Amino acid sequence: MIVLHYTAMDSAAVALERMCDPEPEVSAHYLIDRDGTTTQMVDEAMRAWHAGAGAWGDITDVNSHSIGIELDYCPPFEGTLKYDERQIKSLEILLTDILHRRPEITIDGIIGHSDMAPARKFDPGPMFPWERFAKAGLAIWPQDVADQAPDWDVFKKAAKVLGYRPPSDDANGWDAVLFAFRSRFLPSQVGKLSERDMGVMLALAGQSPLA
Repeated sequence: MIVLHYTAMDSAAVALERMCDPEPEVSAHYLIDRDGTTTQMVDEAMRAWHAGAGAWGDITDVNSHSIGIELDYCPPFEGTLKYDERQIKSLEILLTDILHRRPEITIDGIIGHSDMAPARKFDPGPMFPWERFAKAGLAIWPQDVADQAPDWDVFKKAAKVLGYRPPSDDANGWDAVLFAFRSRFLPSQVGKLSERDMGVMLALAGQSPLA
């Protein structure tokens, strides 16, 4: 898989220094500066400490099965902040290169940190342009969406097919999954489980090769 992150730090230089320090036990394979500069820190064949606790599908040790890409981005406490266009273009180039070299990685395996660690992580956040990457063949996006009646049991089953795993199998755990799912696919959606949530999740689960 490929897991996308944001650094939530003041600059790429600060993030690079931290990830090269063995004390914090955090690292990633790549770091992309806001100006588009890409730095490789760990060989793709080696394990990096970027994902932490969480799961995607049947994979519970995500660090051992993924390439981690950190984006130099720090979300504001209020308002919105778009990702720098230079950074996004560099990420497109990097993902295209990785997929070309590694046919075992398919676009459904390109996920956000929040996808595999709902409630614990929130990156790359609602401002990340997932739909743009999908149009470039670098991510999944729902097709032929039809709103469906809200049904938590159906939503949970479809979410598990897609790959989501709640941090706990209770209302709080599934609320965290809904929040992570919305952050990626429906960033303007709020409130209780909706017809649009259902339609998008069912469309995505139907596209998943795990279905």
